[in-house]
This record gives sequence, structure tokens and C-alpha cells, in this order.
Amino acid sequence: MDLNTAASALKELGHPTRLAVYKTLVKAGHGGLPVGDLQKQLDIPSSTLSHHLSALMSVGLIRQDRQGRTLFCLPQYERLEQLLAFLVEECCSGEGGCGLSLPTQLTERTE
Repeated sequence: MDLNTAASALKELGHPTRLAVYKTLVKAGHGGLPVGDLQKQLDIPSSTLSHHLSALMSVGLIRQDRQGRTLFCLPQYERLEQLLAFLVEECCSGEGGCGLSLPTQLTERTE
């Protein structure tokens, strides 16, 4: 992941409502949540939710999948893993390292 891509993702997660949406979807798991359920859980208007979902989709943190008449929002864990790896890849490298690292299953997927 390059600096501009990471900055864009972090910018979108920097809004409290978008961060709440994203955390709710990550917590829900790989199956995601229907948009209606997400709206009920977060108690926000549908137009507001739509705006925030669009922002998260624009940076690849989530995607939507229509199943019949239901629209699901799905977190993109690979993008999350890439972002986490970007943030810690050079942690304390100027000091000889600090021991901070991602769990092995994350670093294996992002290399």
C-alpha cells in the first residue's frame, strides 16, 4: 500500500460516523450486514448512511453485494490488513526496532 492510498483510507475512517459504520461491519464478520440492519443498529438516517457508505467504498474498505432484494455491506478485510501492515511496517526502524508486529496470519497475507 502506498502513502496516498493509506492516507485516503485513514481520512475516510477519520469521521466518527464512518468509523462507527466500519467497526460495526468488521464486527459483523465476512457476511457483512444488510443496509437496513446497519441503519437500525447505528440509528442514522438512510441518506446519511448512504453518503458514508459511498465514502468507505471509494477507498475499498467495504463493498456492497445485492442478494435478491437485500443490499449487503461487506467489510474488505484484505484492505484492512494492508492498512494495518502499512502503519506498522517501519515502526521504530530508526531505533533498531521496537518489537511491534502484526500477527503472523496478517503479515503472510499482505506480502
